[in-house]
Amino acid sequence: MCLAVPVKIVSIDGDEAETEIAGVRRRVSIALTPEAKMGDYVLLHTGYAIGVIAEADAEETLKLLEEIANLSEVH
Repeated sequence: MCLAVPVKIVSIDGDEAETEIAGVRRRVSIALTPEAKMGDYVLLHTGYAIGVIAEADAEETLKLLEEIANLSEVH
């Protein structure tokens, strides 16, 4: 199973962007999403942005991922 995670673009330099998720920044390729711009959320998979998504969808997904991560703390 593959998982793509929403990340926010904080800067762009050519075909690369610096993205942020939970305070962690990472450079990724945006060659597959030329329409992506600073401030957009993109789905990140294996170092590549594979699609631009709405902010509300990104935030909902991040919230669900956080809830899943916290399940191990409950048990």
